[in-house]
Amino acid sequence: MPTFDYSFTVPAPLAAVQKFHSDTSALKRLTPPPTIVHLHSIEPLAEGSVSKFTLWVGPLPLHWTAVHRNVSPHGFTDVQASGPAARWEHTHTFTPLDSSTTRIDEHIEFEHKPGFWGVVTRLLFSRPNLTLMFFYRKLATQYYLRKQA
Repeated sequence: MPTFDYSFTVPAPLAAVQKFHSDTSALKRLTPPPTIVHLHSIEPLAEGSVSKFTLWVGPLPLHWTAVHRNVSPHGFTDVQASGPAARWEHTHTFTPLDSSTTRIDEHIEFEHKPGFWGVVTRLLFSRPNLTLMFFYRKLATQYYLRKQA
């Protein structure tokens, strides 16, 4: 089963990081262009909350339903209930390093479907693409958290 890990720090306390990720607009803020996010329904982050959205990658719509698990001030996991992959679990872990710095660890476990969608996810979720996507997410998170300070 493929996995992907990415870690970075932000100049913000744990409470600010948790608040940023709890905002229902976070997904839009964290999705790199040229991908477009169409939010269908986003419940506030809580145990069992559901987010339904479409990621448009060029002309290709990726319909996604995610359920949030293990929600705490130190992170959460979003689990794909339906979507382009056979399996997708993305765990976000927030660790305070001091009173004004937090490390964010991203861990993804996923599996590909057979056929067309398997080809799509093998391309989109390749290590180089995931690295670029999470580099963007790092910059966006740092930007928005500095802006809130």
